[in-house]
Amino acid sequence: MGGIDELGIDIETYSSVDLLKSGVYRYAESPDFRILLFGYRLNLEKEAEVIDLENGGEIPVPVVKAILDQTVPKWAFNANFERVCLSRWFRDHGYLKDGDYLPSRGWNCSMVLSASLGYPMSLAGAGAALGLEEGKLTEGKDLIRFFCRPVAPTLLNGLSERNRPFTDYTKWKRFVEYNSRDVEVEHGIDLRLGIYHHSLNWDEYRLDQEINDRGIRVDMNLVSAALKLDACSRAELTEELSRLTQLSNPNSVSQIRQWLTDHGKAAESLGKKQVAEMLKDADPEIREVLLLRQQLAKSSVKKYEAMANSVCSDGRIRGMFQFYGAARSGRWAGRGVQLQNLPQNHLPDLDQARRLVLTGDYDVLKMLYDSVPDVLSELIRTAFVPAEGKKFIVADFSAIEARVIAWLAGEEWRKEVFASGGDIYCASASQMFHVPVEKHGVNGHLRQKGKIAELALGYGGGVGALKAMGALEMGVPEEELQPLVSAWRTSNPKICHLWWNVDRAVKTVIREKTTIGLDRLSFYCRSGMLYIQLPSGRKLTYVKPRLAENRFGGESVEYMGVNASKKWDLIESYGPKFVENIVQGISRDLLAVAMLRLESRGFRIVAHVHDEVIIEADPEDSVEEVCRIMSECPDCTEGLLLRADGYECEYYRKD
Repeated sequence: MGGIDELGIDIETYSSVDLLKSGVYRYAESPDFRILLFGYRLNLEKEAEVIDLENGGEIPVPVVKAILDQTVPKWAFNANFERVCLSRWFRDHGYLKDGDYLPSRGWNCSMVLSASLGYPMSLAGAGAALGLEEGKLTEGKDLIRFFCRPVAPTLLNGLSERNRPFTDYTKWKRFVEYNSRDVEVEHGIDLRLGIYHHSLNWDEYRLDQEINDRGIRVDMNLVSAALKLDACSRAELTEELSRLTQLSNPNSVSQIRQWLTDHGKAAESLGKKQVAEMLKDADPEIREVLLLRQQLAKSSVKKYEAMANSVCSDGRIRGMFQFYGAARSGRWAGRGVQLQNLPQNHLPDLDQARRLVLTGDYDVLKMLYDSVPDVLSELIRTAFVPAEGKKFIVADFSAIEARVIAWLAGEEWRKEVFASGGDIYCASASQMFHVPVEKHGVNGHLRQKGKIAELALGYGGGVGALKAMGALEMGVPEEELQPLVSAWRTSNPKICHLWWNVDRAVKTVIREKTTIGLDRLSFYCRSGMLYIQLPSGRKLTYVKPRLAENRFGGESVEYMGVNASKKWDLIESYGPKFVENIVQGISRDLLAVAMLRLESRGFRIVAHVHDEVIIEADPEDSVEEVCRIMSECPDCTEGLLLRADGYECEYYRKD
């Protein structure tokens, strides 16, 4: 075997831990974890080979050395899985110390590359979208279920809780073929993607992997206590709901809906908004049932279960961030516990509530608070704690999307607000209603309307967007919604111009196959792709763009992508929506630059949420220094008024 210049890898593994519930780090930590098959391709040109480790095969020494060599490029589809699982194998074989992971440098991820170019993040999905659907063996899921997951003991598998090659040699042979074919499919995907002009920053990916490897510590005493208290609460709520409704299973949505129908309150859904609407005019009996149902259905406490499922033996949860998880903007997405959608904490006595939960005294907790599920929900953030002797520094960009869109559009009055440290919601309301607006001061009641308008209308939204943002629930009368839209657009003419300038640029480059520069952006079509180049140089990519007629008879843009139903299909878009992608993409790039800069200056990021970073800091580290570093504007966004605010805490919370 000669020198290895590049290596493609795909492995098949077994663990009794549920990968989907617990994530790969906990999965690979299980005592019974093992790599069954090691499929690989040398230099990405030779035929795929499979090492049958379960039947005594050994990974060739040159391949082992190539994996350890950070200068040898290694490719895998969802490379985090291969790297973490192989780290366990390398630890078990004495190549790594306990707790260490293979360095992320040298690893490249075909899944991330696929996502960055607008293609699906699943191997089957990417292969099908690229015309390689014939390469994925159809029985793959069945083979994985048979060999890679625990099963009921039988005589065929030697009364074991897992199937081995001898359980069914024919299936095992097919499993080996499946692994080989996966290597081939992944290689085909790499070749197809190679013709496109990707702009991935692999240093950002490697930092992402380091943060995932590092993990964040969780207070398992709080998690365990919360789970026990939740069980008590659910049992009590279920008993009371059963008494009121006489239902055999009051947790059943269909049974509750039928009960409501029988009592003259038909409901198509029991979603949060629908229940809130029904509560407005419900009679006392129905109101009590709906309120109990709301408490019982509270899903946020399930995050404690997610923490318990995914925590590693050292008390840290790893692998919570998916690089390039948001297809259109390239922002990170959450995995596992999903930090991106944690409930807010508004309890004035957060410390007391936290201490009380730790005691596990359900009766006292119920006596002091109206709702035990609500308390547990508000305490979810506080389960994340720094290591012993450390503290958290939490910092985030202030109104980042509002700042970016004002900078892009050249909306001067907004830039002046940011330059003076003003409140954009007050300033927006003042601009819209032509009166001074101060938070908790003169015309302070208008600030809420300014906030709703800012959050809902920046990307072409209208009355529907205001309603979706909760304008009606916040007390804005329906007859005021359209005037609110008109007032915001009149106050922000340059942002409105930006929407339609981008719309024209996109349509022109699709129609004429030309390149258009628009201020700090560049638009062009090449190799069947629409590219929008951001100031950072990163490109937003749209597959197979075309011009089409929308439902109103006007011209729109369509492209292929993963839609809201997670299907590969045509997606319709237009100027304001592209502006949303652009603004969120630039905001994402600013966060990535800030994280790289913070790490280079010795700050250890353990988590990040939207535009916020959570740092496990030394006692002497200062919030001011972190905010100063985050506020440094990259050269490519000169003139953008960045600002970061932060605080320190002994557990994660909202300031």
